[in-house]
Amino acid sequence: YPSPRYAWYVVVVLMVIYIFAFIDRQILSMMIGDLKEGLNLERDWHAGFLMGPAFAIFYTFFGIPFGRLADAHNRRLVIGIGLGLWSFMTAGCGLARNFWQMSLMRVGVGVGEASLSPSAYSLIADYFPREKLGRAIAFYGMGIYLGSGLAYLIGGRAISYVRGTAPWQLPILGTVEPWQKVFFLVGLPGLLLVPVLLLTVREPLRRGLWKKNRPASEKQPASIPLGEVFLYMRQNWKTILTHNIGFALLAFSGLGTTAWLPEMFRRVHGWEMAHFGLVYGIIFAFFGALGIFSGGYFADLLSRKG
Repeated sequence: YPSPRYAWYVVVVLMVIYIFAFIDRQILSMMIGDLKEGLNLERDWHAGFLMGPAFAIFYTFFGIPFGRLADAHNRRLVIGIGLGLWSFMTAGCGLARNFWQMSLMRVGVGVGEASLSPSAYSLIADYFPREKLGRAIAFYGMGIYLGSGLAYLIGGRAISYVRGTAPWQLPILGTVEPWQKVFFLVGLPGLLLVPVLLLTVREPLRRGLWKKNRPASEKQPASIPLGEVFLYMRQNWKTILTHNIGFALLAFSGLGTTAWLPEMFRRVHGWEMAHFGLVYGIIFAFFGALGIFSGGYFADLLSRKG
């Protein structure tokens, strides 16, 4: 295995990328009022569609081909291409003029972000021995809570700030209203991480391809054949099915709540977005990160105990 210090550096890089993914994913929840006014959306379900199905359906199904690419090709390159795509599409949300243009941009964000976790989990599994894998994956997963928390914190402040600024007049692209600038502020910085990822993260040995008692003359295969993948899924279908149903219900309740909580506090309790972002962003980032890392630590502890 690579040195622990370098392995943890890679996890930190992946976690920072995951933070950017969740900032780009969650920022819409802080801007429902602006979306409805700026894009002339008549119903809440329009905003719900942009936060939910427009992103989630493509994020879900493109995860499968991206998973296959992670199995067979350079994983840091897969992540780099996806990171560039979703950062570009997030910035592109600032140019959308109507519901369908915004929907298309959100589809692009979903497709791009689908590249991250399959390759990230695969990389982490090759960088760490099994007894430390729970903590490493949990540290990467902290990006969910730190990213969402920062989306609330940064989004609330950014929205309050840009509302008082003048529109941008861009050549060819036209006018960018103040609220639309937020998408540029949270989307474009992600592009700066692409060279960091590609230049400092090394592609590790694929340990899952090596079989015990392998003859010395046998060449390492390039990837697991698809037939073996489908055979494994058939043999473990109960585990995979219940695991996926459980995660779907977790995401349904967790992401559904975080999508609409800012708007509920604004409408019911009269909170400004900056105030909500400060309070809930700190709560979500700190306790969410603490919870998931504790989960990884105890998973490793219980695993060692059998």
